[in-house]
Amino acid sequence: MKDGMGRREFLKYSVATGVLIATGEGMIKNVMAQGMPKVTEVDKATVWVVTDNSYDTLRPDTKIAKRYRSVPGKAILAEHGISFYVETVVNGKTSVCMFDYGHDPAGVMNNIALLGLDIGKTSAFSLSHGHWDHFMAAVSILKQNQPRIAGGTPFYVGEEAFARRYSLRPGTTDPADLGQLMKEDIEALGLKIVEVKKPIEIIPGAYFTGNIERVTAYEKVPPTLLVRRGEKLEADDFRGEQGFFFNVKGKGLVVISGCAHAGIVNTVKQAQKIAGTDKVHAVMGGCHLANAKPEVIQNTVADIKAIKPDYIVPMHCTGFETIVAFSKEMPNEFILNTAGTRYTFGA
Repeated sequence: MKDGMGRREFLKYSVATGVLIATGEGMIKNVMAQGMPKVTEVDKATVWVVTDNSYDTLRPDTKIAKRYRSVPGKAILAEHGISFYVETVVNGKTSVCMFDYGHDPAGVMNNIALLGLDIGKTSAFSLSHGHWDHFMAAVSILKQNQPRIAGGTPFYVGEEAFARRYSLRPGTTDPADLGQLMKEDIEALGLKIVEVKKPIEIIPGAYFTGNIERVTAYEKVPPTLLVRRGEKLEADDFRGEQGFFFNVKGKGLVVISGCAHAGIVNTVKQAQKIAGTDKVHAVMGGCHLANAKPEVIQNTVADIKAIKPDYIVPMHCTGFETIVAFSKEMPNEFILNTAGTRYTFGA
């Protein structure tokens, strides 16, 4: 592999970082913390990627991925953002939720219409963390569909989801203001804010991870990301960032991340611990490894490979170099995502 990621070097990292994975695999069921929910298996689940960083109408379908095909005047719009519409089926009953909302309301609403998604069917809304590329379109989506959304519908968030956040751009000393989602704006639309710290089922068979335990040594939040706490700007540790997962009957876990500031390996390990299973069917979503150091990319890819998911679908903020690394090291499991893709898991 390029940029220091030769086969020998990659195997070295696989052995070194895989120790944690290998050691933990046989122990997960024995270390489940008290108070964790009993995870309900889903018979089937469908995940629509409402928006992502890129779109390609010519990308071929795969066994689990069905692409939206644009025609004149009807095109999926991509952006720097991510949004999911998730449908689970448990004992014949279908439930729907949204996870993250992207940035541009017009683009996201365009995609929702083209994909034929019904926000009125949504019985829960959820947000991975308080960054603009995940929450900016939320209020517009909710306002446009408010008459068809039941009052008191839960809006699940983690700690500090409504905090104001900042970023130090390269070569600058003044933090750029990334804005904030206002709790009052969500409540004004009749939704009920539910702050999550522990694992919780948000619709039948689909769960938030709760606050994600940091078990890897290399998955660190960049010091350039800041959060306002009181009158101070402090390093953002994303203590309340949430992962999303469900367990497909006979196949294993599907773990979805918004950005995985807490680490994609940490996020997957958290889901395994909660569900009490080693088996991972798919890992999807942002991995926040754009511009990451080569050794961090190597460690991450090695540890995900050691987990042995059936599919790896990196998105959004994963970064070109990391996407290429996944495609080279896990060619049989790798799927290149495009906005508007529908993924189907289970019968």
